[in-house]
Amino acid sequence: MRKSHVLLVDDEEHYYSSVKRALRRTGHQVSWARDASEAMAQVTAEPVELVLCDVKMPGISGLELVRQIREIQPELPCIVITGHGGAEASLDALRAGAYWYLEKGSELGHPDVLRRLVDQAIEHGRLKAENRHLQRQLQGRYSFESIAGASDVVHEMLRMIEKIADTDSTVLITGESGTGKELVARALHYNSSRAERMFVTVNCGAIPEELLESELFGHVKGAFTNAVNHREGRFALANGGTLFLDEIGDMSPKLQVKLLRVLQDGTFEPVGSSRTEHVDVRVLAATNQDLEQAIQAKRFREDLYYRLNVIPIHTPALRERRGDVPLLVRHFLQHAAEGTVREPTDISDAALDCLATHDWPGNVRELENLIERLVILCSDGRIELEDLPPELRRARAGAGTHPPRVGEEGVAFNEVVDRFESDLILQALVQTHWNKNQAAKLLGLNRTTLLEKIKKKGLTPDQAG
Repeated sequence: MRKSHVLLVDDEEHYYSSVKRALRRTGHQVSWARDASEAMAQVTAEPVELVLCDVKMPGISGLELVRQIREIQPELPCIVITGHGGAEASLDALRAGAYWYLEKGSELGHPDVLRRLVDQAIEHGRLKAENRHLQRQLQGRYSFESIAGASDVVHEMLRMIEKIADTDSTVLITGESGTGKELVARALHYNSSRAERMFVTVNCGAIPEELLESELFGHVKGAFTNAVNHREGRFALANGGTLFLDEIGDMSPKLQVKLLRVLQDGTFEPVGSSRTEHVDVRVLAATNQDLEQAIQAKRFREDLYYRLNVIPIHTPALRERRGDVPLLVRHFLQHAAEGTVREPTDISDAALDCLATHDWPGNVRELENLIERLVILCSDGRIELEDLPPELRRARAGAGTHPPRVGEEGVAFNEVVDRFESDLILQALVQTHWNKNQAAKLLGLNRTTLLEKIKKKGLTPDQAG
């Protein structure tokens, strides 16, 4: 146990001496305050990891002091010292927010009891502080701002997430693999009133059917071969929090019936048990399948679909928001630099332009993995076009033969025209083996004009793959 600073608040000095003597053996530092005002001054001025306070003191009581401390430092444990025991005195201490209580005349006089309780209280406070710190990190990491994108489709998705985050409504998140469905689910959880409770994930497509039921609902000892102990399921584990069911379309019809019941009334029976358990869980589900087609094919229950699809959210494919690629690249470059002493890796305009023209069949996940690989392999702190995989550079060289179609989201006109022009110039240069006079004739341009465009765009033979 790491040594800690313990503050005793009591108007009788001899109690301070006895507590200091008892705790000094385990190496704790003990300081003294005569009343609540002195105690609050010490708590706010220096690190304190435990407060021992008498109930009766000059000025405000020890119970009121505990309430004040909890308002400014909710993780700081307090042990109340009562002058007399009894159930009512102990309940008053616990209601005020104390970790525990000690009776002044008996328990406080036993050093072993005091030392053990002090160590337990300090460890409890440290765990609470660590948990709160982790929750804050997670809330920051999965804030709305963590979903990078400036396109209209992303803004619309973020508006929906913000609107429904702090509700208990079931959400069905659809989209291709790698589009960030779990990131959306975590953003919903960590921006809700359930944020300090568990966020539990289950990949329904990765667990065999015969094991998934036990994984979701738990089992009792002897329920099946190898069930040597009672096991709590993911629904019980997520009680009070959020359960994220990924790849829900892969769930068997048998389990779909059981899931439907939990969604309807919050009850289930563990495998092998007749005992009904009740849970308060918000369910978020995700799939890359067309569930309406699965319903037609009798692979997915229609009633379950409507239970899950209370609020639908669609995560767009990256090819549907190409304008977000540069922003995502910068985001991943910054993220890759976090936790290291190195500066964020830079990227050239030519390389960035090449990444923006790729279709990204693996979506955001594919882009993130590529950036991570490039950061590791890049030695000079800047990603150039030649650092990109050859298949991306070849695809860029052959791109632009046909201008893109204008869809519902529109296009970035200047960006598309510039890219189309670069691709035409590259094609002409490749065809003429970089003979600029012949390339200019093929394009119907003056040689000087072509040279200016090549220089301005930074075109090189490497860009043609």
